[in-house]
Amino acid sequence: MPLFTPIKTLLTASAVALLLSSPAAAEPDTTAHVELRGTGDLGVVIERATGSVALVDTTEKTVLRHIEGFGDLSHASVKFTRDARHAFVFGRDGGLTRLDLLTGEIDGRIIQGGNSIGGAISQDGRFVAVGNYEPGGVKVFDVETMELVIDVPATYEKPDGTTDQAKVVGVVDVPGNIFVFSLFEAGEIWTLDMSTDEPELTKYRDVGSMPYDALITPNGRYYIAGLFGEDGMALLDLWHPENGVQRILPDYGRGEERLPVYKMPHLEGWAMAGDQAFFPAVGRNEVLVANTRDWSLTERIEVHGQPIFVMSRPDEQQVWVTFAHPLNDKVQVIDTRTLEVIETLSPGESILHKEFTPRGEHIWISARDSNQITVYDTRTFEVLATLPAESPSGIFFTHRAHRIGL
Repeated sequence: MPLFTPIKTLLTASAVALLLSSPAAAEPDTTAHVELRGTGDLGVVIERATGSVALVDTTEKTVLRHIEGFGDLSHASVKFTRDARHAFVFGRDGGLTRLDLLTGEIDGRIIQGGNSIGGAISQDGRFVAVGNYEPGGVKVFDVETMELVIDVPATYEKPDGTTDQAKVVGVVDVPGNIFVFSLFEAGEIWTLDMSTDEPELTKYRDVGSMPYDALITPNGRYYIAGLFGEDGMALLDLWHPENGVQRILPDYGRGEERLPVYKMPHLEGWAMAGDQAFFPAVGRNEVLVANTRDWSLTERIEVHGQPIFVMSRPDEQQVWVTFAHPLNDKVQVIDTRTLEVIETLSPGESILHKEFTPRGEHIWISARDSNQITVYDTRTFEVLATLPAESPSGIFFTHRAHRIGL
């Protein structure tokens, strides 16, 4: 029996008509010499203090160039187009900026809202969705023209009967040209189906208190929102949406006092290993392990601090963990077979973000206050390179273009 009943609303197709009537995107200037290279080797690193990104080559382990003009990147995310030619950068100033990875130039930028923290690109590569804190809601744009296709306000009803706009978090793409996202203040999860001329919005109410971020399993089946206002998580099975939203891991902190939370954990890039899932515990120095067959809590692994990013190496034999302030000077590695911490590394000061190369032989880790990126061999833990960057944070490689939810 469903725990929550979805409410479906058909959105008008008038905005979608923009997609059909918009002019073709202008061709980039190709008069300048561009070195021939494959985009599969490329990635970008957010340089938050200067509003720039570093374009990097992951095979050569080098910074190709620093590119300015992205606005406020104090919290930024990146998505890659289907062909891995362009990177869309989502900025705190509401900016949506398109970077041509081959020319190293910005070839499109709009201010679409007041404060955006992320988004997603649809399965067919046609649409880019942006989740907004301010004014709240999701806007969907044409990838080629950057014209607005549809605007979905995150309007919800408050307990006193008035309405307001909720912050939107956890925007992901799932198969079928569907976007899924969560509403922080509303405690809701919505899906937006862009597969037809009339986009269809489905709302799941009362999923839990303050969903702060979300993830999608690599096969696109389970959307899981972390809850900041209470213990536990909210799970939507997209293979069986008629079952509504289920609650999982509801008692992992029962009877325990939380530590002060200085930084929200991030769920994107979460760790899957066989039939186990690894999550950051909110307000605790623990990594939680759940059995994905029934989503029961099986282990709690004590770690260095409050986890922020918990990510598995592509072969799923290791989980790498970074931590919140004030213990954000370490990275720990968990063996997924023994569930033990097998290595503690010190790549620099103020560490949050990391990214594996596509097959997982290397990992890049940014140290914001050390102004550097450190590249490690994930088998030997040897330092392979140390690269300069201006207050680096998020690291994004182009293999994400071909991964569900990334």
